[in-house]
Amino acid sequence: MRGNGGASKAPVRHRWPTHPGPGPVTPESTSLPDLLTTPDDDAPVTAALAPTQGRGLGRSGPKAASTGLAVAALGVVFGDIGTSPLYAVQTVFAIDHSAVQANRTDVLGVISMMIWSLTLVVSLKYVSIVLRADNNGEGGVLALAARVRRNVGTGRRTSLVIGLGLLGAALFYGDSLITPAISVLSAVEGVNVAVPSLSHLVLPIAVTILVALFAVQRWGTTQIGKVFGPVMLVWFAALTFTGGRQLLLHPDVLRAISPTYAVLFVTAHPGTAFIAMGAIVLCITGAEALYADMGHFGRGPIVLAWFAVGLPALAINYLGQGALLLNNPAAISNPFFFLVPKTLQLPMVVLATAATVIASQAVISGAFSVSRQAVQLGFLPTLTVRQTSENEGGQVYLPAVNIALLLGVVTLTVGFGASARLATAYGVAVTGTLLITTILLCVLVRVSWHWAVWKVALLATTIGGLEVVFFAANLTKVVHGGWLPLLIAFCVFTTMTTWQRGREVVTANRIAKEGPLAEFITDLRSRPVPRVPGTAVFPHPGSSTTPLALRSNLEHNGVLHEKVVILTAQATNVPHVTDDGRLTIDDLGFRDDGIFHVTARYGFSDRPDLLAALQQASDSGLLEVEIDVAGASWFVSRVALRRTTTTLGKIRGTLFVVLARNAADPAAYFNMPLERTIFLGGHVDV
Repeated sequence: MRGNGGASKAPVRHRWPTHPGPGPVTPESTSLPDLLTTPDDDAPVTAALAPTQGRGLGRSGPKAASTGLAVAALGVVFGDIGTSPLYAVQTVFAIDHSAVQANRTDVLGVISMMIWSLTLVVSLKYVSIVLRADNNGEGGVLALAARVRRNVGTGRRTSLVIGLGLLGAALFYGDSLITPAISVLSAVEGVNVAVPSLSHLVLPIAVTILVALFAVQRWGTTQIGKVFGPVMLVWFAALTFTGGRQLLLHPDVLRAISPTYAVLFVTAHPGTAFIAMGAIVLCITGAEALYADMGHFGRGPIVLAWFAVGLPALAINYLGQGALLLNNPAAISNPFFFLVPKTLQLPMVVLATAATVIASQAVISGAFSVSRQAVQLGFLPTLTVRQTSENEGGQVYLPAVNIALLLGVVTLTVGFGASARLATAYGVAVTGTLLITTILLCVLVRVSWHWAVWKVALLATTIGGLEVVFFAANLTKVVHGGWLPLLIAFCVFTTMTTWQRGREVVTANRIAKEGPLAEFITDLRSRPVPRVPGTAVFPHPGSSTTPLALRSNLEHNGVLHEKVVILTAQATNVPHVTDDGRLTIDDLGFRDDGIFHVTARYGFSDRPDLLAALQQASDSGLLEVEIDVAGASWFVSRVALRRTTTTLGKIRGTLFVVLARNAADPAAYFNMPLERTIFLGGHVDV
C-alpha cells in the first residue's frame, strides 16, 4: 500500500550509510550497508538506515547532449588531458639525457605516436566504447568493475573482477594526487621563460593556486563548470591558434598524421622509442578521469566536447610543436611557450595557469565520484556526501576526500618543487589504471555485449598492447619516484579491502545475532510478554531480520510496546520522490501483534526525515491504527566491535576499527528525536 507524503525539497547533504552486503549489484537491487559506526574504543556499530533496494544515488542514464553542458564538461572533464601540451613534448625530448633527438625521424615519429595514442586510447577506447559502459550513469574503473561483476557469475571470477576494480581505483587516487601538482607547477613555470626574474615565486604561487582550487570545490561541478568551461574554450582556441600558426609556416609536419612515421621511429630506434613511450603517455593522461567524470555530465556532452573541440585543438598543437622543433631545435627547452609570440608569452602564462588549475578539476571530480562509488559498494566507511545538484545524482562533493587530496597535493608540490621532478613519478599509476580498464572492458564486451571473439582480440591487441608498452616503459620510473603513486595505491587498496572484509565479518555476525523476524515473533506468541502503551520505532535496513534493539529491549526490559514500527529509509535514483510514492506499508502478517514495516523512499536530492515519514504514515491512515508520533520511543540498533586476531589479523583489525570510528551517527541526520532515541545492542567480533 502507498500513501501520500511531502517530498522534502531541502536536499544536498547525504550521509547515507552505504556499504553493500556481499553479492552482485544489479540495476534492480543494490545491497546496501547494514552497519554504521560511532567513535568508541570498541567501535560501536549502528544498524544502518540505508536502503535495501534501488540504484544508489546515481542517475539512471546519460542525458542528451547540449552546447551548454558540453562547454561545462569542457571545463571539468577535459582540463587534465587538455593541458598535456604544456609538458608532454618537452618531457619526451628531455628524458634519459636526450635519448630522443630533435631530428626529422624522431620528431615526426614522436608526434605521430602522440596523435595515434589520442586516436586509439582516447577517441576509440574511452569516448567511443568505454563511455557506453556506465553503471547506472556512473563512470570510472570501479563502476566498470561493478557492472562486469553482474555478468561473470560468482566465485573466483567475481573476486578477480572486484580486485582489479579496487586496484584500478587505488591507482586512480595516486594519479589524483600527482596531476594537480604537476599541472599547476608546469604552467606557473612559464614565468621562467616570460619573466625569469620572478622564478623564485613559482612555488608559492603554485601552492596558493592549489589551495584556492580545493576551496571552491564545495560549489559543485555545475557552478565550477560554468566558470571553467568558457576559460577552457579560450584555452583550446589558444592551442589551435599557436599550433596552427606553425602549421601554416611549416605544413610538412602534417606527414606525422600517418602512422607509418610512428612505425619507422620504433623500428629505427626500438630502445629509444621504448624510453620515449614513458613520456608520450603524458598526452593521454586524463583519459581515465574523463570516464570517472561521466556521472557529472553524462556521455553526450563529453562526446560532443571531445570531437568538436578537444581532439582537433590538441592534434593541431602537437603538430605545431613538432613543426617548431623541426625548424628550431633550440626550442626543445620549452616548445609550448616558444610557440607563442614573445608579446603574448606572459598572457599565455596566465591563461595556462588558469587552464592547469582547471586541469586538476578533472581528477578531483573523478576522485569524488570514485569515492562515493566505493562507499556505495562497501569498500569505504560512510563519508559525508553533499549533493551539489538537485537534478544530477552524479554531481557530488565529499569534504573529507577534498581535504585529504589538498593535503596530499600540497605536500607533493612542496616536496618535489618542480614539474620535471614530478614527471619522474608520473605515469605508473595512470598507465596501470588504463590497462586495468581495458582488461575489464574486454570481459564486458564479450560476456555482456556478446562481441565476437575476433573483435575482442582486436581490442585487446591494439589498444591493450599499446597500453602494456606504456605501462612497461613507465616501470623504469619506479626507482626514480614512480614508487610514490604505487605506495599511495597500496595504502588505498589495503584500506578498501580491509573495510570490505571487516564489514562482511561484522554483517554476518550481526545478522546471526538478529535472527529471522518471523521466528522472533512466533516465539513471542508462544509466551506471555507484557505490552506497554505507546509506540516503539526501530530503524532497520529491512524486514527479514530482527532489529538488535528490539531483541535487547525485550531481553532487558521484559516488555514490548503495543505498537512496533520497523522503519526503513530507501534511496531511489531520481532527484525527488513524489508524494504518492513516498511510503510503503507492510504488516508482515503480524498486524494482530501490532508490528508493521514502513519503507520511506527518498530521492538523491531529498533530505531523509524519518520522523516526518512516521507522521505521514499516521496521518494517512495507512497503518490502520492510531499511533502517538510525538510520544513514540526510537530504538536504534548498535553493536560494539571487539577486535580479535583470528579474522582480520591484528594490523588489519586495528585499521578496520580506526576506520569505523569515522562513520556517522545517523540519529541527527535522519531527524530522529534525539531526546526520545535510545541505543541498544550487543558485541560483534571482528
